[in-house]
Amino acid sequence: MQCGQPNSESDKEPVINKQHLPYSLDNGIGYRARIGVIALPDDQTIEYELRKIFELPEVACFVNRLPCDPKITPETLKAMGNEITRAAGLILPGMSVDVMAYGCTSGSLFIGPETVHKQIHKAHPHTVCTTPIEAATAALEALQSRRIALITPYTVEINQRLQDHLRQNRFEVPVMGSWSEPVDAKVGCISPQSIRKVALDLGRSDRVDTVFISCTNLRALLILEELEKELDKPVISSNQALGWHCLRLAKINDRLPQFGSLLNRPIS
Repeated sequence: MQCGQPNSESDKEPVINKQHLPYSLDNGIGYRARIGVIALPDDQTIEYELRKIFELPEVACFVNRLPCDPKITPETLKAMGNEITRAAGLILPGMSVDVMAYGCTSGSLFIGPETVHKQIHKAHPHTVCTTPIEAATAALEALQSRRIALITPYTVEINQRLQDHLRQNRFEVPVMGSWSEPVDAKVGCISPQSIRKVALDLGRSDRVDTVFISCTNLRALLILEELEKELDKPVISSNQALGWHCLRLAKINDRLPQFGSLLNRPIS
């Protein structure tokens, strides 16, 4: 066989070769709501849990990540603010996104929601924005909560900032507990059983009417309904509140009680 000669039927030109085929356009994936999420590099949980909440007809979630130091401190949290516009711009560039969420509870505290929104709007000017701290605050208002048992993985300085935020929004924090773990990759490996044990221990206090499990990397979503039944009071988590807020801001009012009583509520 001479060099360059076809050695099989697959090397031959196709018998039928149609180019510039006709097609029609529709509204694409997520015509009810397209939700963008900016996540931290070591967050193992946020995508998994939000996709469960967003598993609704024609609701789509698009995720990008931004760089962040693996150790969570006030300084590394603030530094993420410079990366938000770039990360947002890589989520469906040039296309409409109904809601864009920056997915870090403590980061949104230290950067500030207004700054987060401003950075996202540089890439998506017309997108409605939210953060976990805004979502959690709105969730507590929707549940008419006032006395919070706060559970976090954060170190002391971050915990203090979060308590101050809640108190400034007229919530009391008479009970709290923290794993004091600064490494985000380890936070994602804290077992749901560990979270459940702490939530029951702190949530049983008659000093509180609601439990808030703060951090998008804590695996709490799938135990919230069970915790609420055992405690007979609302239990929210960062991802649950963020998913709820994104849906409601996108005018999606589907009820999802399997993820906690919050998912039955409108925005108040």
